Amino acid sequence: MIILVVAVLAPWIAPRDPLQQRLLERLRPPRTPGHALGTDNFGRDLFSRLIFGARVSILVGVVSVAIAAGLGSLMGLLAGYYGGVLDHSLMRVVDVLMAFPLILLAIAIVAVLGGGLFNLMLAVGISSIPPFARLVRGEVLTQRRRDYIEAARALGAGSGRVMQRHLLPNSLSPIVVLSTLRVSTAILTESSLSFLGLGVAPPAPTWGNMAAEGTKFLQTAPWISIAPGAAITLMVLAFNLFGDGLRDALDPRLKGEAGLPKEA
Repeated sequence: MIILVVAVLAPWIAPRDPLQQRLLERLRPPRTPGHALGTDNFGRDLFSRLIFGARVSILVGVVSVAIAAGLGSLMGLLAGYYGGVLDHSLMRVVDVLMAFPLILLAIAIVAVLGGGLFNLMLAVGISSIPPFARLVRGEVLTQRRRDYIEAARALGAGSGRVMQRHLLPNSLSPIVVLSTLRVSTAILTESSLSFLGLGVAPPAPTWGNMAAEGTKFLQTAPWISIAPGAAITLMVLAFNLFGDGLRDALDPRLKGEAGLPKEA
């Protein structure tokens, strides 16, 4: 929550302009007066760039996961409910996406679509579709033969209403938990693409391109790469811990296990 608040309030919290160059102050070490985390090779304040870089990482993580959850859930819902040829066709598409490592698939999509923030979010989102599609399909296959679904059909509910009012709402808990966990993966993917020069173009600050810029000065000014690297680690850890806690809170089976005595 602290990181999210800092990202939202970045224009008011950042002590300096993250794009302003001061060549006379280049490569200043941390704790230099006026530069808590030091400066980079152009004299830009690292602390300010780190704060503004959080906005890009969080935006890419949240939007790309929203794209993946929306498309993947729709594919899984249709495949699990209708089955047959549609199920087979959609799952083969998912299998093709899963055949490529996440980062390589994202690189291929960015290479086709081109750079830029929107294309980056789209690439990461498409690469993250398979887990959502398979999760929702499994949930629908489990739920569609339940008594409440048969009762809804007996009362005249059509396929669209059954999926919208019954199957999808009962699959929301695992979707929310998976979305939270996948945000950290999306942030890592965005950082990797930016590190490789395929993300948001400099001089816009992102944690990935900040770490990439610092690789040239690892021996003389390691703080340029250490600061964004530590920020990425902290952000990924925070989202993973939040996802684990959310899963424990939303899964009734885990709630029951938490209430059992140790002897059980």
